[in-house]
Amino acid sequence: MGRFLKLVTALTVAFSGVPQNGAAQIAPPVALVKHMVTSDGHPMALWEKRPTHAKRTIVLVHGRTWSALPDFDLQVAGEHRSLMDALVAKGYAVYAIDLRGYGATARDSSGWATPNQSADDVAAALHWVMAHSRVAGKPSLMGWSNGSTVAQLLAQRHPELIANLILTGYWKDSDEAIALAPDTIVPLRNRTTAQAAASDFIAPNAISQRALQAYVAAAIAADPVRSDWRRREQFNALDPAKITVPTLLIQGELDPIAPTAFQAKFFARLGTVDRQWVVIAGGDHAVLIENTQPAFVSAMVNFIERPVWTKP
Repeated sequence: MGRFLKLVTALTVAFSGVPQNGAAQIAPPVALVKHMVTSDGHPMALWEKRPTHAKRTIVLVHGRTWSALPDFDLQVAGEHRSLMDALVAKGYAVYAIDLRGYGATARDSSGWATPNQSADDVAAALHWVMAHSRVAGKPSLMGWSNGSTVAQLLAQRHPELIANLILTGYWKDSDEAIALAPDTIVPLRNRTTAQAAASDFIAPNAISQRALQAYVAAAIAADPVRSDWRRREQFNALDPAKITVPTLLIQGELDPIAPTAFQAKFFARLGTVDRQWVVIAGGDHAVLIENTQPAFVSAMVNFIERPVWTKP
């Protein structure tokens, strides 16, 4: 790892110990509220958890395979795995969107999810949050895995809607174009399997067996039929140089889907000078759920609450 990081300047790297049980010392789970937000006539599920007095807001965008609640609000007896609960304990109002065909949001009438439509749906959620959260200031936006590239599309199109951008599990090679795929095939609508639900947990001992089983059960319950994507070549519009908001890139040390070479290109080309790249030691692709979650939350909070330099 060290030999790669020497190639990148202005880089913040954080290594943290991995607790054996992955348990951050946080309060018990708080109430989960479901809102329905309309985007271009389509009802979108937006999940909310908040403390009594919230100081800031965060909007979360899930990955390609599973929806908001398995990814961001995993409940495991005796363990703290919910990212939403962890952020609420830090004083944040937290919202997580189910994109089209995920969780409590119906599929698009076409049967498909697409990058551009997903970014538009996130924009609708951000507008709703700013109008209803009762918290001053713009939200932070965090995207995981496929959600990181959806969040980047949003940040390039609508920087005025967010205070900052947080990306993790960033999978895209900034130098590689996605080929145009046939647009006439029928959505597969494959059933979710236990094997597929466990596929993001790659490194051995990154998460307890009990938490892994809970995640599999939650994914099958929330997303019994897998979502289908087309027009993924729309992600070719991604250009880190077009990002103008403060940006945090979080990489799991052991994440094979987000290799260091991809992170280095993205970070070096960012259009904002207010940027950080944090590597979580022992972190895998699901770094936000695994035993590394306390370090992940710390990286997020430290970035959002950092002192901001202003030009005299």
